[in-house]
Amino acid sequence: MPEKNQYLNPNFLKKSLSELNVSELFQEIRDGNIASLSKGITLLESDLDDHIQKSNELLKLCLPYSGNSIRIGITGIPGAGKSTFIEAIGQQIIQGKNKLAVLAIDPSSSLSKGSILGDKTRMEELSRMPDVFIRPTPTSGNLGGVARATKESMILCEAAGFNVIMVETVGVGQSEIELHYLTDIFLLLLIPGAGDELQGIKRGIMEMADLILVNKAEKENADAAKRAVKQLENAVHYMSQNKYGRFIHVDAVSALQGLNIQETWDKITKDISAWKENHSFSEKRKDQAVYWFDQSLHNGLRNIIHQRNDWQKLYAHLKKEIESGKTHPFTAADEMLNKIINGK
Repeated sequence: MPEKNQYLNPNFLKKSLSELNVSELFQEIRDGNIASLSKGITLLESDLDDHIQKSNELLKLCLPYSGNSIRIGITGIPGAGKSTFIEAIGQQIIQGKNKLAVLAIDPSSSLSKGSILGDKTRMEELSRMPDVFIRPTPTSGNLGGVARATKESMILCEAAGFNVIMVETVGVGQSEIELHYLTDIFLLLLIPGAGDELQGIKRGIMEMADLILVNKAEKENADAAKRAVKQLENAVHYMSQNKYGRFIHVDAVSALQGLNIQETWDKITKDISAWKENHSFSEKRKDQAVYWFDQSLHNGLRNIIHQRNDWQKLYAHLKKEIESGKTHPFTAADEMLNKIINGK
């Protein structure tokens, strides 16, 4: 029998994707078959026309069985201990009889476009547990690092019975905007003793966070962690509550020693329950659906441009005209859109 780690390799079984039966694959995913779930996600990540058609069929079948999980986004500065934190809080999550899926967005190999990191080098203990599915996903050059198929992968995981989904991104940057529109609660991990705790952290990213955690608050770092928490509390105090009526909470944790990890999970579940009661949970989900609709339209338009050589040449020409200042960006966009609409 293949090792579990094979199922987590995005390149595994790719040759057989064109031959698979979508209805059978869907039923296997619903039955909780991890190999089939991994194959379904690999199908979603493919950009071949035949695979795209099959992945759309699979998504249509899975969609009625999705949407019932808690979706948690985790980001943070490099070295903040995101993977260690996920291992620690993941233990608490599955002890509560939950099924946990972790979609870890990894840097892509520039040659293979595959995931550089694997589940054996990150979250090692968690990956061996039966109610946990860890999927390292290559960014493949995607802007911001959030892979194109991450949202769809969540749908498949939910259809497979996973009721807690965690998405971990690389570093801090544009990907946090996408992560905000993927998840129900957004965690930002920082560390104490790194000088200015706000250095390199854009105000917009902090405003998107629901929970800011100062990790690595072990004994020797306890005082520095307290100072960091106080500084962050002062910073977020001047930020107004977001459109969903939420305020940012700041706390110190130690994923390595388990400090405040159970309390963090309790807070997450308590907040989710409260947001469901005041309807801000469903309001955010609706906003997310519209956001991804718009993103899909934008991506579709870009794909259309690259379907014809003459459109590609016009696009390249207009870019040069804009760069040289000969054409206004809005004028160039109108010209490009008119060409596509008229099909000429």
